[in-house]
Amino acid sequence: MKVVLAALLVALVTSSARSDEALDTRLKALENELRCLVCQNQTLADSNAPLAEDLRKEVRDLATGGKSDAEIRDYLVARYGDFVLYRPPVKSTTYLLWFGPFMLLAGGVATWWVLVRRRARVRANSGASPPSAGESAAAARALLDD
Repeated sequence: MKVVLAALLVALVTSSARSDEALDTRLKALENELRCLVCQNQTLADSNAPLAEDLRKEVRDLATGGKSDAEIRDYLVARYGDFVLYRPPVKSTTYLLWFGPFMLLAGGVATWWVLVRRRARVRANSGASPPSAGESAAAARALLDD
């Protein structure tokens, strides 16, 4: 009888350890998808901020309460907005977030292109060639002599 009870106890502890490992793996994956609201550039799993600890505890409580990953994400988005997601969805309120860096890059390339074209146009209209090395050196000596 003692052997049977010991075997049941070992089986119970082993299955509990497996379920804890599965829950920890699930929570780690979910915390890597969520953003720390204080740090902003860290996931919830990487942050050491007190608010991140509270959010991790809340996520754990929701998961142990039987909520699915989607339900947990929906709950946090309803409470904190799309900002809590490390990869927010593409929608009208997040267009600037998704496409802003590309628009800035395109604006920088367009500005560079306009400046290069203006320089080329000014040089072509003036008819003057860039100063030679000797002319530059002479102009530098003249400035130093004054």
